Amino acid sequence: MRATIDDQATAIAKAQASPGSLGTVILVVLVLDAFITLALEVLYLPTYVGSTSVPIAGVLAGVVNVLLVMGVRSVSQRVAAMFLPLAAWTFGFLVCATTGPGGDIMLASDWRTLLLLFCGLVPPLVYLYLRLNTAVFSRT
Repeated sequence: MRATIDDQATAIAKAQASPGSLGTVILVVLVLDAFITLALEVLYLPTYVGSTSVPIAGVLAGVVNVLLVMGVRSVSQRVAAMFLPLAAWTFGFLVCATTGPGGDIMLASDWRTLLLLFCGLVPPLVYLYLRLNTAVFSRT
């Protein structure tokens, strides 16, 4: 009787840990969505209202990245999978921060770029930290 219960628990854990074919497609779409949203955030980062800079893209980066991590969490419970959209977003950010073939650069060296980096990474990392620690403490 005990072995049957343990076998069922192991099968359920394996099914939750690895996404199926639809889960893999959703993961790929979420990673591509991280690239697309970064491109839009970089385009709208130098937004001005009158003569005042309003970097609303930085705030939206944090919200969108948290939603991307939540989307991955609904497909897979693996921590490495939850970091995939953040890794793609960070890679895209670093590509945008380097110079292009003509010497042009998409992200200027100012406080708005730092705000975009901070708001794009810190809220999803805090979300991951809180979700993973509440899951660990709820098991004990």
